[in-house]
Amino acid sequence: MTHTSHDLTLADIARHLNVALEGDGDRPIRGLATLKEAQNDQVAFLANRAYLKDLAETQAAAVLLHPEHAKNCPVPRLEINNPYLGYAQLSQLFDPLPMRDVPGIHPGAVVAESATLGVGVSVHANAVIEDGVVLGDGVVIGAGSVVGADSVLGDDTRLHANVTVCHGVVMGQRVILQSGCVIGGDGFGFAHDGGQWHKIAQLGGVVLGDDVEVGSCSSIDRGALGDTVIGNDVKIDSQVQIAHNVTVGDHSALAGCVGIAGSTHVGRHCMLGGGVGLSGHLTICDGVQVTGMSLVTNSIHEPGVYSSGTGAMSNAQWRKNAVRFKQLDDIAKRLSRLEKHQRGQP
Repeated sequence: MTHTSHDLTLADIARHLNVALEGDGDRPIRGLATLKEAQNDQVAFLANRAYLKDLAETQAAAVLLHPEHAKNCPVPRLEINNPYLGYAQLSQLFDPLPMRDVPGIHPGAVVAESATLGVGVSVHANAVIEDGVVLGDGVVIGAGSVVGADSVLGDDTRLHANVTVCHGVVMGQRVILQSGCVIGGDGFGFAHDGGQWHKIAQLGGVVLGDDVEVGSCSSIDRGALGDTVIGNDVKIDSQVQIAHNVTVGDHSALAGCVGIAGSTHVGRHCMLGGGVGLSGHLTICDGVQVTGMSLVTNSIHEPGVYSSGTGAMSNAQWRKNAVRFKQLDDIAKRLSRLEKHQRGQP
């Protein structure tokens, strides 16, 4: 549970969300919790019908829910059409992280004289800010993080501890980089002469739009010539690999362990499930959803939901299906011959 340094009331929360409150607005609220675990000074939310059973027994001070469930709520309620969105907005009131950010440079940090720092910047212990870096107002650089030469970080961007931003990276405003991610490392570029590999210098950069978030231990490689570009409001989970010269359109989301090979273009409002792999030099149009563990080897030009991974089954059933999969070509040929025979064709 997290909480603010001062108490909020239910009325404060209703005003923050701009929703109507049914109940005592003076009740103090000190945190958020699930329906099952909430106490009488915490707000819970109902965003999934599977948890309706917990609503009947909740001890929460109030519940954030859709109006259709109002009659089933035994405690004060905050009615909203999108309870999960309301929960997201409400969570910001109880986030203790910003309260730890005291503007200034820790004595253990190293900041180049040629770097430009905006108003209210916070640089934590053992961070390194290299030559020519520009940090906008309110930027937070976590402990042990490195910002490479000539990189530009927009206002209110936050690097958690041990983030690596390589040289020449450009970020918009309100970017969040979780611990361990690497932005602007070399792309996987090598030429083979028949006997050994020769490294290709990666001469491009990385551009991140506004409101991008990158999860822990994810990598976004710099471009070989042009830039790797991540659009506005893109959300990237942990352990994601984005190769050189990839572009990801605005408002797309990539779940954990997604891998995108070089020079592939992902459109706007796309969602890639966990473990999805995209081959290189593809185009994925706007509005595409690819379900988890799918492998995409051809461009997708029509919006919709696409799948290639198969769900888990018993090993015995999988072994039978694997044998049949190998027989599909022969079965297709036999079926074609049978259809021709029925039509009287030779």
